[in-house]
Parts: sequence; C-alpha cells; structure tokens
Amino acid sequence: MLKWTLPAAAVVAALFLAPASVGAERAVPIPAAQQDVPPAKGPQVAVLAGGCFWGMEAVFQSMKGVQSVTNGYAGGTRATANYSQVSTERTRHAEAVRIVYDPRKVSYATLLRVFFSVAHDPTSLNRQGPDQGPSYRSAIFPQNAQQQRVAAAYIAQLGRAKAYPRPIVTKLETGTFYPAEAEHQDFFWRNPNHPYIARWDKPKVTAFRNAYAQLAN
Repeated sequence: MLKWTLPAAAVVAALFLAPASVGAERAVPIPAAQQDVPPAKGPQVAVLAGGCFWGMEAVFQSMKGVQSVTNGYAGGTRATANYSQVSTERTRHAEAVRIVYDPRKVSYATLLRVFFSVAHDPTSLNRQGPDQGPSYRSAIFPQNAQQQRVAAAYIAQLGRAKAYPRPIVTKLETGTFYPAEAEHQDFFWRNPNHPYIARWDKPKVTAFRNAYAQLAN
C-alpha cells in the first residue's frame, strides 16, 4: 500500500493514475514448474514477498489447501519490524506473507506459479503498482533447502522460457518473518471499499479466480 505521507490529492492520483503491474489485471500465462518439493506430512510454510501484503494475502487466502496467511515483514530485525519503521525504507524488511498450506492439496510449486503469474510483477525492481521502495521488492524466503532448490530452478525455467518481456528480479533471501500489526491482517476482506483495494487488489483476486478456477476455494 502507499505510505500515507502524501497529501490526500496526491494519494488519490497515485492510486488511480499509476500504471498497473503485470499481475494486477490478468494472470500472466506462464508454464508450471518442472520441479517441486517432495510430498511431506503435515502443514508446510512458504514466505513470499511481492509488494503490498494486502493483495498478496487475499490471493493466497483464495486458494484451496491454504490454511492460513499472515501479513508481516521479512528480512530485517525484530526491533524494527513494525509499519512505521518499515515505511522509512531503511530497515531491510520486505512486506511479505507467511502461508501455511496442506501439501496434500496444494504444492509449493503451485504456490510459486500463482506468485509469479498473478500475485505480483516479478520484473519490477523495488516497486509494485504505485508503491516504491525496497520493502516492496520481489523476494522468496525459502524455509528449507528443498524450497530453495525449487524456487531457484523455477526462476531459471521462466527465464529460459522468456515468460516476461523484462528480466525477473525476484531474489532468494534469508531472514526471519515477523507478523504485522493486527490492523493489517485480513485487510482486503475487512475493507472491500478501500480505494487501494478496489484499484489494485480486487483485480488480482479476480485474475486468480479466472485463471486458476480449479485452485480457488
């Protein structure tokens, strides 16, 4: 979301006049991953960063097999993992989502396919839609070596396939995930008429449901 430090008129202009990201209006047709994490018992965790976490959360909450999604900050320290300090763009955090999923119903590679095709634009460096700064970077935080391997292989696969008109800038990073403030959780569902939600996030959820109807709950 925009950091609300601009005058009101400037905020409204930024919301409605800024160019849409690749994933904002429609799904980018990309191939499924050729590799995946082997089946595991019990719930698994994925941590993904792709701009404002409000829309990312809503997309993944709309998927079958996803048990919970938490908005938060990844890649920085606990001491500065709060909205006001992350907003300074000096804490090294990325706005991210922590996804708990049932691997019997949805795989890690499937989560990545939705991440790359609908949830955000992986070719936009430190920017998504009207939001700018390193906290809006495209990043994957693998939770184990298998996720690291699959994510790296998929980025390479998409690059070879020239799936996008520009290079993928998504990085694989390490770092702890810290939950965001309560006011940011389930924001999409609690604020359906918010101008940012209407302009940037509802189209993502619609694009997901249209492109991946078989995955939608």
